[in-house]
Amino acid sequence: MPRAPAPLYACLLGLCALLPRLAGLNICTSGSATSCEECLLIHPKCAWCSKEDFGSPRSITSRCDLRANLVKNGCGGEIESPASSFHVLRSLPLSSKGSGSAGWDVIQMTPQEIAVNLRPGDKTTFQLQVRQVEDYPVDLYYLMDLSLSMKDDLDNIRSLGTKLAEEMRKLTSNFRLGFGSFVDKDISPFSYTAPRYQTNPCIGYKLFPNCVPSFGFRHLLPLTDRVDSFNEEVRKQRVSRNRDAPEGGFDAVLQAAVCKASFEVSLEARSCPSRHTEHVFALRPVGFRDSLEVGVTYNCTCGCSVGLEPNSARCNGSGTYVCGLCECSPGYLGTRCECQDGENQSVYQNLCREAEGKPLCSGRGDCSCNQCSCFESEFGKIYGPFCECDNFSCARNKGVLCSGHGECHCGECKCHAGYIGDNCNCSTDISTCRGRDGQICSERGHCLCGQCQCTEPGAFGEMCEKCPTCPDACSTKRDCVECLLLHSGKPDNQTCHSLCRDEVITWVDTIVKDDQEAVLCFYKTAKDCVMMFTYVELPSGKSNLTVLREPECGNTPNAMTILLAVVGSILLVGLALLAIWKLLVTIHDRREFAKFQSERSRARYEMASNPLYRKPISTHTVDFTFNKFNKSYNGTVD
Repeated sequence: MPRAPAPLYACLLGLCALLPRLAGLNICTSGSATSCEECLLIHPKCAWCSKEDFGSPRSITSRCDLRANLVKNGCGGEIESPASSFHVLRSLPLSSKGSGSAGWDVIQMTPQEIAVNLRPGDKTTFQLQVRQVEDYPVDLYYLMDLSLSMKDDLDNIRSLGTKLAEEMRKLTSNFRLGFGSFVDKDISPFSYTAPRYQTNPCIGYKLFPNCVPSFGFRHLLPLTDRVDSFNEEVRKQRVSRNRDAPEGGFDAVLQAAVCKASFEVSLEARSCPSRHTEHVFALRPVGFRDSLEVGVTYNCTCGCSVGLEPNSARCNGSGTYVCGLCECSPGYLGTRCECQDGENQSVYQNLCREAEGKPLCSGRGDCSCNQCSCFESEFGKIYGPFCECDNFSCARNKGVLCSGHGECHCGECKCHAGYIGDNCNCSTDISTCRGRDGQICSERGHCLCGQCQCTEPGAFGEMCEKCPTCPDACSTKRDCVECLLLHSGKPDNQTCHSLCRDEVITWVDTIVKDDQEAVLCFYKTAKDCVMMFTYVELPSGKSNLTVLREPECGNTPNAMTILLAVVGSILLVGLALLAIWKLLVTIHDRREFAKFQSERSRARYEMASNPLYRKPISTHTVDFTFNKFNKSYNGTVD
């Protein structure tokens, strides 16, 4: 049996790549598998139907599909869909306590050997348990950094051996200690290599002028159960000095004592090997001697392939029947190898045309041996003698095929019960058109596709309940009320019985006007009285009519009283206006007199200075010139 450190075709713990998936598509049918083995490689969810008369003989890829689809299409129990599996070959129980100094008889991991059979892409998982047993031998090697920066730590660990031994004895009685030390590589630039630093690299360092030469590693104490030897060796150590900050480090892992872990291991095959083979590899936890041996085989063949029939009669003796299909011999073709290569192909091709001049197989298939093999489509199924039909080229509503209320058959929607229309978007349910009164569209329209189509002129609304120009119910029920009033409320009258045949009459003395469910109606009678009534539509189709026993009539006013009231009102208004005018005039005169008195009281005139006074004598002066005795004289005359 060949061994390999790791299988070439397996993945551990989810490290394998996922198979590609196409969202929203059937990856099995889109893979165009022509055999059972090809189908299994497409995806671990894909299955193959090996039933001979399954599906349409014109489609070979329909045999590869999801298991649920194959069962739905009538494949029954002849389905090939192997799954990955594992079988435990050896599983010894875990040891609870170590025995012997070497511990070779201790079992710390189970199971120890399993066989795994993998189908490509199908992951299998098994449990693995690991436990460190009690009193298991523990060897601890303490590696100490003796660079100058560790001087304080060196003083602290001089009693470390005793403390370690005390703690470890709580876990195991077989405990050994070892000791080693390191500083750094004794070369430049890690250490001081000048001659004067060879014996004492701390020369010139004021804080600590003396130290031992630098070294890489020293094994000081082999593993021993003598703790005092460990302590003694630690006390002998002295620090040294290196040049760069990071010292030479080490990797160490100490497995925790007395612990049990249970975890899952997953295996997955990416593909099938080119030939039948088996791989073996081992799993070993870090720090453990135990290991798990895993043998891997690959499930890449179908069970139906074992019963293949060469030169089968099912294939007309010209092919091998395997897994429900015929693999034709060279020179033969067709689903049952019924045609021979080289025959008149033009005759076969004409039989693959729906009509003269149309493309072969409607352009959606291949013509083989006078029959069309329709292509597979990611949108749905193509079928028909000439691939002329499909189940996805029907009318849609808001992007949904047949509105989600029907099936698409050869370009036509076959609606489910309760739906009609080209795209099955029209519901035949009339409950959405029924109002609270039980009427369909308020008897003013028809219910079409679950919605009211109003036919009464002027009617509108969700239930055709609004119609300003329609004769309302108040008008239609008024005839019944007037007939009852005329015949003193006797509905047994033949005329009233005809008018009130759909009414349930209730007589009241007072109408409740704030009833939310009732419709209030009123009208004026011939005697100028107001008649009121309300109605409520009942589920039975009748109306509950609540009518006043007598119309509401007011008392007729006296004409003389009205005349005197009008004349009196006019006189009162005239007197009021006259009084207002007199009041305004009086107020104005008083304001003027007060203004005169104010001006008079401010005047302080004497008679001499009275501007209105004039003297009784007036004097006028005239300038003149005259001659007397030939003499001229000038003067004035008063």
